[in-house]
Amino acid sequence: MQRDLLFYNHMTPSKALAKLRTGSYITTAAMTRITEPWFAEILGRTGFDVIWYDLEHRAISANTIDAVSLACRHAQIDLMVRIRKTGYNEPMQMLECGANGIMVPHCCSAAEARQWVDWARFPPEGRRGLDGSGADADWGLADMPAYVCNANRETFLILQIEDREALDQIDEIAAVPGYDLLFVGPADLCMSLGVPFQFDHPLIEAAHDKVAAAAAKHGKWWGTITSTAAIAQRMLDKGARMVTCGADQWWLMRGAKQAYGDYCNLSVR
Repeated sequence: MQRDLLFYNHMTPSKALAKLRTGSYITTAAMTRITEPWFAEILGRTGFDVIWYDLEHRAISANTIDAVSLACRHAQIDLMVRIRKTGYNEPMQMLECGANGIMVPHCCSAAEARQWVDWARFPPEGRRGLDGSGADADWGLADMPAYVCNANRETFLILQIEDREALDQIDEIAAVPGYDLLFVGPADLCMSLGVPFQFDHPLIEAAHDKVAAAAAKHGKWWGTITSTAAIAQRMLDKGARMVTCGADQWWLMRGAKQAYGDYCNLSVR
């Protein structure tokens, strides 16, 4: 009987946090259109560290998280869900469905940062509600005290910096305890700063530097969107530890264009 309990009580550790804690960086691939578990398994087997599963911009049902999280655990890749900002139950339910991490869009103040920590962490670190029967608790098979400790230690919380207001308060936001990583969203940030679509504008470069400095000062990691390996390396050189490696929709579009280009000029004899 004891062996059976040990077998089941194996709550999944975070691959991303393990790498970050050793000083390495994490690679992230986005699932924004393809929501089937097989694609999550492919990303895991390919070697990525984290899947970015987007609920903010997509009409994706939260019910898809259960199956995708199973595939992620099988393929040893973390599942990070960018949530909809609908209230306290959103991060809680995503974690219970098996997400290893939560990304919160448009965090604009230290007060808001503290609120998300409260909703994503169990006491004494926060005020997350306890159910204990989801995927994150081995479907109720986990030892509850161990589960609570594991949840606080092995799930990560990321706050996106995408607004002028957030940039103006970045030191105060970075000082809030209980979350793990700041993430610069350059698309919305350049809109907020009045330089739309100018991703190499000095204001955006300065924003990355400002977030990097605040993160370093307060012991947080940080990351950003990186559309090429060269940009990713430049951000890593600035201290970033989370880089993005593309998304399903763009891979499909690029593959489709390539396929058509290969076949559109064949000759007929």
